[in-house]
Amino acid sequence: MRELLVIGIGTGNPDHVTVEAVSALNAADVFFVVDKGAQKSGLLALREEILHRHVRDQAGYRVVEIPDPPRDRDPATGAAYHDAVEGWHEARARLFAEAIARELGEDGVGAFLVWGDPSLYDSTLRVIDRILALGTVQFEHRVIAGITSVQALTAAHRIPLNRIGEQIVITPARQLTPEVGNAVVMLDRGFSAAAYDGLDVYWGAYLGSPDEVTIAGRLPDVGPEIERTRAELRERHGWIMDTYLLRRP
Repeated sequence: MRELLVIGIGTGNPDHVTVEAVSALNAADVFFVVDKGAQKSGLLALREEILHRHVRDQAGYRVVEIPDPPRDRDPATGAAYHDAVEGWHEARARLFAEAIARELGEDGVGAFLVWGDPSLYDSTLRVIDRILALGTVQFEHRVIAGITSVQALTAAHRIPLNRIGEQIVITPARQLTPEVGNAVVMLDRGFSAAAYDGLDVYWGAYLGSPDEVTIAGRLPDVGPEIERTRAELRERHGWIMDTYLLRRP
């Protein structure tokens, strides 16, 4: 039976790939990668670098690009947001299923390379559940953990994730509230923390990659710098991936 490996590859640094992930990379015949368009072609290049660095038999695998279906990004919260994401996952599942059935033999091993870790704000595992529910292609699958942007962020700033006995929250920006005490904020389309006061911030973009940029300090002092830097980086690269930790002093 076909086997799919869902491999966490870290945040963009080939050195973040674990020994277990290297073993999984070398077991795969076909790598399925999602093409997010010309603006994010750098993401495909980073995946190619990881394969070049860690796969021993460079002639022994194929890369299959799958176009990412369009997604309605206007709904911010509530049922509209949930429905938009569900529709996007359903469209992804059908495209993924077609690619797997077409490109992977009955006894083949395929792999999806996932930024960070497959468990944290990534849709691949949910999409795989949908593919199996469709019943059009059968396979077994295995998950290989990876280093997340949360770990890369705290390492870059040389800080622990939590203070002694303190709760830590990991939240998308749309769920951020003024009561935040110690929270990692992800999936921010802007810099939502700019509206808050009295907090320390540890911010990082392109974490783990050669383009990594970090800024830390009190929000009133460094917030405008983060917003300005973020806009400059998005203009330069055409896309941005950033994460930050908010903490009450």
